[in-house]
Amino acid sequence: MNVEIPPHVRDTALQFGAGVPYALKVLAGQLADDPDMGRPSTLPGILTVMVDGDLFEDCPALAVGYIREPDRIEIRYVSRAPSTEPPAANAPGQNHGQGEREGEPAGPGADAVTGRQIADAWRRITCWLQHNASDSHGALRSGASPATLTGLEQDLGISIPADLRTLWSLTAGDDGVNGAGCLPGNQALMTLDAVAAFHRQQMDAQTHQDTLNDRRPEHDRITVWKAAWIPVVSYGVADRTSGLYLDAVTGYLGRWSRYNEGPGDELDTLATYLEDVADMLEAPGLATRDKPGLVDGALVWGSRLDSAQEDQWQPLTG
Repeated sequence: MNVEIPPHVRDTALQFGAGVPYALKVLAGQLADDPDMGRPSTLPGILTVMVDGDLFEDCPALAVGYIREPDRIEIRYVSRAPSTEPPAANAPGQNHGQGEREGEPAGPGADAVTGRQIADAWRRITCWLQHNASDSHGALRSGASPATLTGLEQDLGISIPADLRTLWSLTAGDDGVNGAGCLPGNQALMTLDAVAAFHRQQMDAQTHQDTLNDRRPEHDRITVWKAAWIPVVSYGVADRTSGLYLDAVTGYLGRWSRYNEGPGDELDTLATYLEDVADMLEAPGLATRDKPGLVDGALVWGSRLDSAQEDQWQPLTG
C-alpha cells in the first residue's frame, strides 16, 4: 500500500516540531501495513489516527487525518491533538482496536448539535433582517442542495465540515446591497462559485510558493494558503482583499488579508461567530465588535460607514 504525504502536510508538520516528520514517516509505515487503523472523523471519508508525542523527540501529540483508496493512502492533514485528549490506542508503537475514548474526534451526534447551533443562529439573524432590513434580507441567496455541495467538495478537494454544510444549506451566499454584505464590517457571505474560484486561486499561489520554498531555508518558507482552508466571508461582495476562512482541520475561523493583518485576538468557530452576530443585532447596546445600524432598508455596520452614508445612518439602540 502506497502512503503519500503531500508537500503542504510536510510543511505543516515542520511547524509543530523537528521530530514530527519522523513521526509521520513511522506512521506511514504502519498505515501501509494496516490501512484501517484510523477511526472515522467528523469529515466524511477522513480517518483519524492519534500519535503519542512522548514516543518521539521534539514531537507533540498529533491528530493525523488520511483517506484510504484501494491502492493508496493520502495523509490529508496533521494537527496538534487537543490537550485534554489521552493518547489513542492506535498511535504508533501501541496496540489498536480498543473502544473510542473521551476527546477523540466527535461523531454524528456532535455534528447534529453543531448543526442546530448554526441553524438557530442563522434563523435569529434572518428573522431580524426580515423585520428590520428588508433589502439586506432580500439579498441573501437560497440554500444549496446536497448535490451542489457535493459538487463543491469535488472542486475544493476536501470535505465540507458539518457546520459549514448546514449554513450553506440555508443560504448559498449574499449578493449584498451596494456591494456590502450583512455581516460585521459590512462583510459578505461568499457565494459558492466565489468560494471555489478563490480557493483555487489561493492554492495555485501556494503551488508557486512551494516551488520557491524548495530553494528557501526552512525559516523563510512562505505559506499563502492551505488546502483545508475554506473561504467563507469576504471584505465585500466582490472584494477579496481580506476575509475569513474556516479551517476544516481545527474547526476555527481564520483571517486572510493581502495586507498581512494579524489573526485577531479571539478564536471563533462558525457557530460562535454567527451567534455573536445575532446577539449584536438583538441587543445592539451590548455590541462590542461592531455597531449595527440602518440606511434605508439595509443593515450597515458602523466600522465601515461610508462618508456618503453618515447623514442617513441610524445606529441601533437597545
